[in-house]
Amino acid sequence: MILTRGARITGAVLCAVLAALVAAWIVRDVRALGDPADLLRYWAGYTRGWPRTLPATLQADPVLFVVLVAALIAALRSPVAASTLVVTGLVTLALRLPGVWTIGSSWMGERYSDELRTRALVGTFVALAAGLALVVIGSVGRRQPEDSYEPRPTRPGRGAGVTAFLLLGASGAVMIAWEIRQLFTLPDELYPAWFTGGKVLTIGLTATPPGWSGVAIGVICLVVAWTALFRAVHARPLGMIVAGLLLVSGGCGIARTVHDASLQHFGDAPLEQQLIMLTSFLFALAGAVTLPVLARRGFERVEGQDGQGVQGYGGYGYPPADTPGYGYPRPGAAPGYGYPQSGGPGYGYPQSRGGPGSPPPPASPPPGW
Repeated sequence: MILTRGARITGAVLCAVLAALVAAWIVRDVRALGDPADLLRYWAGYTRGWPRTLPATLQADPVLFVVLVAALIAALRSPVAASTLVVTGLVTLALRLPGVWTIGSSWMGERYSDELRTRALVGTFVALAAGLALVVIGSVGRRQPEDSYEPRPTRPGRGAGVTAFLLLGASGAVMIAWEIRQLFTLPDELYPAWFTGGKVLTIGLTATPPGWSGVAIGVICLVVAWTALFRAVHARPLGMIVAGLLLVSGGCGIARTVHDASLQHFGDAPLEQQLIMLTSFLFALAGAVTLPVLARRGFERVEGQDGQGVQGYGGYGYPPADTPGYGYPRPGAAPGYGYPQSGGPGYGYPQSRGGPGSPPPPASPPPGW
């Protein structure tokens, strides 16, 4: 199933709207802080030198902006446009849903003006509506390919699936384990706010509570790991999104470790602190490896004569049974444009009839297209 032209255009427009919303808040933060470096340090999680004006965004927002721009391009050109729109909508819903109750809370009113909160709340509802619309369009705006030359949705290769299973599965398990660990380390008054937001936490106006985002990204990692093992079509776009989030999260963690000189005293640090530093390296490694692996062009699935799936890179290789093709036909297939069947006329060498001057048949068929 591929996406219709109308669904592609509509999905691209929705992605453009969502990207514009994220970009507007990033520009607001840059103008409010006056120095982009201060915003970068805040995104990275540096505990020293926080800006006086609290930004509205967090480190996931620039990643979401890149994801939306990539989804816009994929919606117009990619054979996996349908899956891309669905997973982009789901990720948008997961990251923007907490804003429904955090933006309008009383403790958020102590940090931001009413006008800014109103704009953020309207933007949150627009983002949720657009994200839900992306899921619907990607699900119902599909059609069967009209001919055999239209590109089919591609799925990850075997090596890419195993790589995503190992790295993203390990990252998701570690992330969920850290959230379970919070049950025993966070104070009672902080633990609920860790997931739903609260006065005891300092989060941006449009940012997601850390516990909420940790569980959401961890679950997505586990879903991608499991489905990539079976080479599902949606594993490629969803895996690339979560790989980008892991790469930024791990990179920021490494930057904090280097900035605080914690890596130089790794052996003297407590065991839990060592595990935190190692987790940052794991996330960065998983994102840096999985992202280019899943970004490679996938494999189309072609049904063979025996009903089993035959993998062909980019749709090349032997055509399905009973369909014309330019290569050497399968046994029992209909005549194509390659070598004619025995006794039939064609444009290749004539069949040998034993007459004088008849050239011998070729020793082997030429390679198919």
